[in-house]
Amino acid sequence: MGFNCGIVGLPNVGKSTLFNALTQTAAAQAANYPFCTIEPNVGRVAVPDPRLDVLARIGKSAKIIPTSLEFVDIAGLVRGASKGEGLGNQFLANIREVDAIIHVLRCFEDGDITHVEGSVDPVRDAETVETELMLADLDSLEKRALGLAKRARGGDKDAAGQMALIEPLKAALEAGRPARTAVPKGEEAAAARLQLMTTKPVLYVCNVEEGSASTGNAHAARVQAMAAAQGARPVIVSAAIEAEISQMPDADRAEFLGSLGLEDSGLDRIIRAGYALLGLVTYFTVGPKEARAWTITRGTRAPGAAGVIHGDFERGFIAAETIAYDDYVALGGEAGAKDAGKMRVEGKEYLVKDGDVLLFRFNV
Repeated sequence: MGFNCGIVGLPNVGKSTLFNALTQTAAAQAANYPFCTIEPNVGRVAVPDPRLDVLARIGKSAKIIPTSLEFVDIAGLVRGASKGEGLGNQFLANIREVDAIIHVLRCFEDGDITHVEGSVDPVRDAETVETELMLADLDSLEKRALGLAKRARGGDKDAAGQMALIEPLKAALEAGRPARTAVPKGEEAAAARLQLMTTKPVLYVCNVEEGSASTGNAHAARVQAMAAAQGARPVIVSAAIEAEISQMPDADRAEFLGSLGLEDSGLDRIIRAGYALLGLVTYFTVGPKEARAWTITRGTRAPGAAGVIHGDFERGFIAAETIAYDDYVALGGEAGAKDAGKMRVEGKEYLVKDGDVLLFRFNV
């Protein structure tokens, strides 16, 4: 099961610099001109989770394997992208394929780096990109509605049902609101199948100058206010600092961050925020060979969680031996938890919780 976040924004906002730091590679070219990213670059990034180290130490595991998220660096959008300006159509198609959107906004002044709109205004930039996505979504729904309406008039119940879903989304877009604001309750999965860009959850990343990395600045404050009004979450980072950190040995990073008044890197905050944005939780498997973290969506039942490891685990699921993380740690591992009666045997209806340490019984 893979989850990915598309990194979007106008050209020259620090998007590819951030992606390079995020993946600790030079896979995405960072240059001071629009469209330097022609094809989406993809990188998988470990999700920081100190619990995994603790479990590995208690379980005497030889190897540690963290869970991960995929990040897709999508080339810069420009005004008119929905009508094919720049490389718009190609990029919009790439956005449709991701699970969530990380929107990088330029919140720094630098006369040496050109801004495609001529001035720094992150709220305007956010509205520009959102407008292009809404226009593209509206065009997509209008094309769908043409065929569905004809079928619905002919008595096709499936088409009528799809029209009932599409109409409120279309009305919201026509009113200048993203489709996510009008998804009928209980229809989230059906709406997701429409692959509309404005139904995807959004995280705003404020890219600030180095001196504002710990406190933010006036530009970032405006983004925070905008995000609060939308019920969204912002994260403040300095892509320049993150690029520098990505080249440092691990041992030097904490001291460097501390000197800047930072407890952790902006990239760690983005990764955790992306994980939360997608509604993901982590469960663990622990043994002498490895301690491993696994990603599932919140509300996944035990067989579905088992299927993340292997399809046979889900098909032949019998039960899940379950220990809560806190119990595993407090009681010194599996044996201690079992002796204390803290190991539970859960069946097919069990909703796996964040931090569960699991051992699956199955038979194929």
